[in-house]
Amino acid sequence: MPQPTITTTYAGEFAGKYVSAALLSGKTISNGLIEVKPNVKHKEVLKRVDLAGAIANASCDFTSAGTVTLTERIIEPKELQVNLELCKTPFQSDWEAVSMGYSAFDNLPSNFSDYFIGLMAEKIAEQTELDIWSGTAGAGTFDGFSTLLSADAGHTGAKKITGEAITSSNVIAQLELVEAQIPNAVYDKEDLFIYVSPNIFRAYKSALGGFQAGGQGAAGVNAQGQNQDIDIQYFNGIKIVAANGLANNAAIATTKSNLFFGTGLLSDHNEIKVLDMADLDGSKNVRFIARYSAAVQYAVVDNIVSYGLGL
Repeated sequence: MPQPTITTTYAGEFAGKYVSAALLSGKTISNGLIEVKPNVKHKEVLKRVDLAGAIANASCDFTSAGTVTLTERIIEPKELQVNLELCKTPFQSDWEAVSMGYSAFDNLPSNFSDYFIGLMAEKIAEQTELDIWSGTAGAGTFDGFSTLLSADAGHTGAKKITGEAITSSNVIAQLELVEAQIPNAVYDKEDLFIYVSPNIFRAYKSALGGFQAGGQGAAGVNAQGQNQDIDIQYFNGIKIVAANGLANNAAIATTKSNLFFGTGLLSDHNEIKVLDMADLDGSKNVRFIARYSAAVQYAVVDNIVSYGLGL
């Protein structure tokens, strides 16, 4: 079983908190950037209805015209879990030993336990963010939008842009390629987004600071160059956001209402159960348990433009 390795040295009073490396935030879900479908126990059908040829010249008779086409896509959340067991013994020689109590039947330090629960929840959010956009159905992951689109025979042609390595010098031109392929049917929709990888977002921000030839000039937006905080919200009037889970040099343009995240209960993603095994098997082990389900799916592939998914 894994045991924490304590290698710190200590002099003085413990500050009362632990610090970990910065984690990717799960902004896709928390910021409402795609549609969330909770309470999907096994699978759910996303139905699409197309109507064509229904408008005809008027006549005295009822003449049926037009065709109705029903298609569907399936969203099937995958069950995932975190099972981790830690032993209390290493903490008995650490500078948090007093917080464990003086009995031989001691407890895991509350400061560490609280922190570790939060860390596990953040790690789940981080992995979910990555999987939403770039996940593959391997161990502990589910297929993300990039994987689904790459495997979809219906996603082809001009809407599937090969892409190239993005820099501040070419980012404007490459984003214009994406914009040019957005279907007219969704171009004016309020919930249209261009979801871009973090490196594209940073390159776009740098370009707006004056590092390209797209009209801003050498001094950039507001003639302030790098000496400004550019609040990026749009590209040519289209909402643009950084999707942390997208791989470098990748982008997806579609409406928010076309992208779905399915799960059983959203609260499962933030629930960590802690089980002290002392009363059950007499051991000095503590178990941390999380269980949740997740999957993504899109409804209409014709309304999606992708960039650099195979780069």
